[in-house]
Amino acid sequence: MSRLRRIARPDRERRTPREPGRLARVRDDLRGRWAAAAPRREPVARVLRCVSPLGWAVLGIGLACWIGAAILGWLELAYAAIALVLLFLLSCLLTLGRTRLDVSLKIAPRRVTAGEVAVAEVRLRNTGSGRLLPLPLELPCGDTSTRFLVPPLPAGHDHDDIVVLPTGRRGVYRIGPVTTLRGDPFGLVRRTIAWTDAVDLVVHPVTTYLGAFGTGLLRDLDGQTTSDPSPSDLAFHGLREYVPGDDQRHIHWASTAKRTSVSGSMSFMVRQFLDTRRTHIGVVLDCDEAAYAGDDEFELAVSVAASLARRAVADQIDLSEAAGTAYLPGAAGAAALDLFARTQLVRERVDVVAANLARRSPGISMAVVVSGSRAPLELLARAAAALPSGVTALVIRVEPGADLARRAANGRVVVTVGALADLPRALASGVRA
Repeated sequence: MSRLRRIARPDRERRTPREPGRLARVRDDLRGRWAAAAPRREPVARVLRCVSPLGWAVLGIGLACWIGAAILGWLELAYAAIALVLLFLLSCLLTLGRTRLDVSLKIAPRRVTAGEVAVAEVRLRNTGSGRLLPLPLELPCGDTSTRFLVPPLPAGHDHDDIVVLPTGRRGVYRIGPVTTLRGDPFGLVRRTIAWTDAVDLVVHPVTTYLGAFGTGLLRDLDGQTTSDPSPSDLAFHGLREYVPGDDQRHIHWASTAKRTSVSGSMSFMVRQFLDTRRTHIGVVLDCDEAAYAGDDEFELAVSVAASLARRAVADQIDLSEAAGTAYLPGAAGAAALDLFARTQLVRERVDVVAANLARRSPGISMAVVVSGSRAPLELLARAAAALPSGVTALVIRVEPGADLARRAANGRVVVTVGALADLPRALASGVRA
């Protein structure tokens, strides 16, 4: 009786992969051809996008009537098919032709504060040789659009239109592009032509006037003196004995001569200074939606942070900003307020934001953390503790309608502000509780 034995396959022997089937090869080939034909497909797709859903419906019903007339032999369906197809073809003819225009869009000013006036000036010039028929013009303004009709324009003539832009709330509004619409009165086929590029209108949050940071909140403008000794600086502190390595230029010869004459031995005296540091303010805005009771409270916090930033820019103080996931180390000029115009509520803890700002701007000498009424004091204390050691931290909590109050919590000064007008008084007495 023969014994069956299993023959083991050597480990080095590998099974050769199966070649892709014919169907897979055909599929890959078709995908490659479709991708290669993209430049040739784009003009066709652009033409097809001109047909509105109503136009496709009319064309589809016309073809269905034509097929129904051929099958059922109904003459009425044939008449309906002819009428609908002719209507669609005439609509296509109305979109043909070129409009010779020179269109320009100008926004003045490009940056405004919420509530101020900003306008868009649209200027058209008929560069064709014939008279321009009345033409509908559309100007997108953020989430809305402004439509107006250009009157008949002779060749070489200009037409100006002024549009008042929405500036009621802070934000960045996309204005434009200016477009014209050619099509039939029924809206079956429409061709949109963009004549200009889109322009951003930046609406800054409302701010309040703050006094110079030289008094109250900060008692220095160019730098604050610390208790750290320095061998060379501007703030003179006193004299000490010379040690090897000191700069000989700082030897005080008058004191050296007097000390030598008294002691009888040469003993050099050098000047001792205190280190001064240039002010660098960090503004941290809490954008966590859990920290605020509503949108109005968040807008008040944004205005408080923007007011601090505007004062720092006016005083030419080094400034770094953080709002949610947005960071701007070394903020200056209009960009300092542009950040707060774009700020939105996100899910980001304020202590994480403060720690990231401290890492990106290690030279901060003072920081202000702005948050809402629902933010826990422990979390705000952790945000202040996340800043580098030696940094003076002030926490401002906004609560619409609340009385101005100051208190110390976990070793930090916490100021409650109920209105934007209370901010100057909140900062007038400094940062000490």
